Amino acid sequence: MALKDRAPGGSGRAKEYAKIALRSGLHKRNLDLVRNPYPVRVSTALRWLGTTTVLDIGANIGQYGSALRSSRFDGRIISCEPLPDAYAHLARRTGSDSTWTALHTAVGAEVGTLEINVSANSYSSSVLTMTNAHLDAAPGSQTIGTETVPVTTIVDIVKQHDVDPGKTLLKVDTQGYEGPVLDGAGDLLSQFAAVQLELSFVPLYAGQQLFAELTGRLEANGFGMYAIEAGFADPRTGRMLQCDGLFVRQDLMPDPADLGGAAN
Repeated sequence: MALKDRAPGGSGRAKEYAKIALRSGLHKRNLDLVRNPYPVRVSTALRWLGTTTVLDIGANIGQYGSALRSSRFDGRIISCEPLPDAYAHLARRTGSDSTWTALHTAVGAEVGTLEINVSANSYSSSVLTMTNAHLDAAPGSQTIGTETVPVTTIVDIVKQHDVDPGKTLLKVDTQGYEGPVLDGAGDLLSQFAAVQLELSFVPLYAGQQLFAELTGRLEANGFGMYAIEAGFADPRTGRMLQCDGLFVRQDLMPDPADLGGAAN
């Protein structure tokens, strides 16, 4: 062993070298290993805020709810998924969890029906038409058919399932259809404890609202940015196309000055 590795701090350097080697191997395979991943941060925020319910709009097969459960969120989850095949998987996943409810419905601005474009990978399916920016960056996401699906609103879900918005996270991942979902929340939107949105920097679906418009809308309703997570990027250029943004009501925001040494 070299003298420098026996010196104080040598074991720390050895750990850093090991991390570099591990990350290098993962990056070559387009993978990464992170500490404090986003679902854990969201779950931590929910506990801090006293949030007991999550409205999971655009659940697909339950990936978001499963990530929350594995990150120690034990509150109520209400997941909405309109596509029959994805909903069948979601229903099986929630079947043994008494506090996780699956609803077979889309969510929008008003109650009724909508035609949804079904993508080959399922999770890119949207009411809106996919643009070439999305198709070119994500081969395999092309539309392969359409489905007519039922639509409800946030207002109706809150009423029918006795949801307290002040103790609820509204999570919306609807592939460009976030604006109409928020429209269907009406005046309730500003009452939610927190909102999580998928935010696009470029139009990935025709007519969608982009990052600046959606963040401005939430700020106008009294929310502030709480956390952000990198999402969909163009593998050809490295440009970030989407991210996930977590917003919290300003009156619930923790004040760092009041936390003192709590984090230490």
